[in-house]
Amino acid sequence: MASANSKPLKSIANIARFIDHSLLHPSMTDAEIIRGLQLARDCKVATACIKPYSIPNALEILQGSGVGICVVIGFPHGNSTIKIKVTEAAAAMDALADFVRTPGNGPAEIDMVVNVGKVLSGEWNYVENEIAQINSAVVERGGTLKVIFENDFLDTEHIIRLSEICTRVGVAFVKTSTGFGFVKDPASSLYTYKGATIEHIQVMKQSVGPAVQIKAAGGIRTLDQFLQAYKAGATRFGATATEAILNEAKGRGYPEN
Repeated sequence: MASANSKPLKSIANIARFIDHSLLHPSMTDAEIIRGLQLARDCKVATACIKPYSIPNALEILQGSGVGICVVIGFPHGNSTIKIKVTEAAAAMDALADFVRTPGNGPAEIDMVVNVGKVLSGEWNYVENEIAQINSAVVERGGTLKVIFENDFLDTEHIIRLSEICTRVGVAFVKTSTGFGFVKDPASSLYTYKGATIEHIQVMKQSVGPAVQIKAAGGIRTLDQFLQAYKAGATRFGATATEAILNEAKGRGYPEN
């Protein structure tokens, strides 16, 4: 069982290095993605999190910046076959091969979505096999894998079991949400979304081994939400509100470095 974080974040640069700046909304134009990549570069975040077709733009803009490239696969619903997901992950990592090998570049990371239907069906052998195959494809190409659970769809027992599987497989991160896991309320027929909750982060942190980190994503829009999730045990954050979070830290008197 891993422990929560007690070390304070002391600067804007320190906070930025925990953020994956998210550029994943399906309506984003190429121009918006390019501006987002430039923001990620200028803010010196951990990575820019992108859709696979944006890899060429990311390579051009982030080369030599120290900011990594994080590519999503099976996104956002995780419904592709294992073979397709492995192929997608391998293709992304192959496209990043020179980036990985070049000094001065940030990491190459893959965020995969589990097959939620298989999780809810209790098909745990299938789920573990999928995660293991994708992790192997990513790690052997010099990358890091994060596994997205989509906790809004799951019960606590599913989150615990997935955390145990990811620990056994040896993935680097488990991740709360895609940001697109909307759940229909049977009473109102409206769609609701929680995203990264403190309760879920704590369950994940208590259920993974010490080598597995937590990425909180979905609804992290303010500095206070960021800090609360960090205190609960998250060490990476998916955010579209990166600039707002960092500006809020500046307004509270955090030093630049």
